[in-house]
Amino acid sequence: MNATELLAGCAEFRRHEARDSMYRVATFLIRHFWGKTHEMTDALGVLLLTWNQAFYRYGSFDFEALENFLKYDWAAISDFHGRNILEYSSDDDPAVERLYNRSLDALQICEKKLKGRKSPVAAVKALHLLAPAYFPLWDDKIAKAYGCKYDYLPFMAKMKGFAAMLQSEVDPEKEGRSLIKMIDEYNYARYTKQWIEA
Repeated sequence: MNATELLAGCAEFRRHEARDSMYRVATFLIRHFWGKTHEMTDALGVLLLTWNQAFYRYGSFDFEALENFLKYDWAAISDFHGRNILEYSSDDDPAVERLYNRSLDALQICEKKLKGRKSPVAAVKALHLLAPAYFPLWDDKIAKAYGCKYDYLPFMAKMKGFAAMLQSEVDPEKEGRSLIKMIDEYNYARYTKQWIEA
């Protein structure tokens, strides 16, 4: 991926993907209510129940469990909130893996026939909203395209590699979103929807 390909993928994403309005609303709410875990839980719910509705149509997650995750892991969440993917190193792996597993647990379906089912996509979406320049997004097709099969740490390392290559060629501030969000838009356009070719 080079800068031209990245921007082409982002353009296709914006042309096709109306749901990004939910992302903008949810990120605004997270910023506005930062530190107020009850309100932040609602903000995360806004995105997850719409952006990941294919999973949650089988039943909702437990909002109280999500709020408890935010409270219990607040120190680590706050630390990653101000960081960029370019700062990621293997030293972060224990904390990243813990947050990933804890968000998986907090966001599992809590009702109906699929009670207890977990979504790696929902877990990462929540983490990304909490640290939008640090935690990269994925879905099943994106994870498979990078040979990660929902193994998040190798995926993070690969996305950091792309960010490092692109950082001098792309101005995320000018684009109005983080570089890691732009990489996700490219990945989604290419691997999930195949709006662009390899």
